[in-house]
Amino acid sequence: MNSAEVLQLVDNLIFAKTGKHLEDLQKNLLKGTIEGKKYSDIAKDIGFSDSHVKNVGQELWNILSLVLGEKVKKSNFKSVFRNIKSLNFSSAIISGYCHANPTANNINIFSDRERSPTSIENSQETKNQPKIDLAEAPNIFNFYDRSSELKTLENWIVKDSSRLIALLGISGIGKTTLILELIKQIETNFNYIIYRSLRFSPTLDITLTKLLKNFPNQGDTYENIETQISQLLNCLRQYRCLIVFDDLQILFCSGKIAGQYQTEYENYQIFFQLIAEINHHSCLILNSREKPIEIAQLETNNKYVRSLILSNLGLAAKQILQNQKLLDEEAWENLINIYQGNPRWIEFTGTMIQELFDNSVAKFLSWEKVIFSESLVAELDKNFQRITQNEKAIIIQLSQANKPVTLHQIDKNLELSTSDLLNAIQSLKRRLLLDIKQEYQTTYFSLNKVWKQYIQNQST
Repeated sequence: MNSAEVLQLVDNLIFAKTGKHLEDLQKNLLKGTIEGKKYSDIAKDIGFSDSHVKNVGQELWNILSLVLGEKVKKSNFKSVFRNIKSLNFSSAIISGYCHANPTANNINIFSDRERSPTSIENSQETKNQPKIDLAEAPNIFNFYDRSSELKTLENWIVKDSSRLIALLGISGIGKTTLILELIKQIETNFNYIIYRSLRFSPTLDITLTKLLKNFPNQGDTYENIETQISQLLNCLRQYRCLIVFDDLQILFCSGKIAGQYQTEYENYQIFFQLIAEINHHSCLILNSREKPIEIAQLETNNKYVRSLILSNLGLAAKQILQNQKLLDEEAWENLINIYQGNPRWIEFTGTMIQELFDNSVAKFLSWEKVIFSESLVAELDKNFQRITQNEKAIIIQLSQANKPVTLHQIDKNLELSTSDLLNAIQSLKRRLLLDIKQEYQTTYFSLNKVWKQYIQNQST
């Protein structure tokens, strides 16, 4: 058989076993092996590290060994497939294997490593009993309708096999709640589900060590962070995993443009890029108030990278007011609109209405201005303190405008260079602090009522 025939046969065997065709890296690895190249030469040709190519190769030899019933490795691959006709491994046998193994299409190509035939036969049972680590996740007592967002995320993760997803939204909008509800709905599609909070700013090596402890045959100490990353990537190939990193914005610089990492956390950016670019069938979700710069770059060219901005809760927020037993239901929609359908902002305001306005939403709204509870002010303060001086200048100007303004109008009233202005606008957009709309091919910028009143209060 020529090399094309060998590749086709291997692809058929792998597909029969796993329901997935060979990926480009695996094909290049096989081509190089057929041509007698070393791992180092193959790695150089395709732009990956030697160690990564070796790891992918070992996984491939393992699965082929299981399919063929004999040990397959790089050194004997050509001889094994030279004699393949004597094994009578025809397409009929491949079809027969699929018929005899109805769960084959649910098996990850890398999931058979270090597993016995018995464990492979029971893979469906394992699939329905994932190991779930939510030790760092908060308790969620109420979930309000997010059916559209749940469906979108489920499609991206389960159907499209997205590797890296950024879930973005302002503080209090419900990102964590949404993800924990999503986990309930799709957990049976994974072997491992792990939630990690970045609230206390762990370095990448600490985060990786904690992640690796969830998997079998992983040590407690590693030579370096490169080894940790390599080991975790092996796990993401061997198993189907869903990992959540919450509060990513904690790792970003305060007082600089949005999504820029503090020096000691810059290796997270490299790690996320590897997650996006290297072949595996797992997914990492990043919850953040600010869009990481690398996500904006990666999602342009990589179909496995997505981002979703979580918008306001809308009228589903009425459930919050109902739970708080507030009065004047006819006024609820107005209250929800003023506080941007943000669950936390509405809860803060609802508590104030309970304590100071006899549960009456109408009495509260009769003040005819946006009123801030101490809790809401504290939250807005934290956000305002993170932005740059140029960003502050822009939103102060927007707070004084009676209607949405264009970029040229902003530029006209500020003494900023064009570069500084555009960078600041982009940064505010990544922080989700601007309301942006298009009309007649012109972009208009404004602030929502809460931020507008908050900025005006700061100026008095």
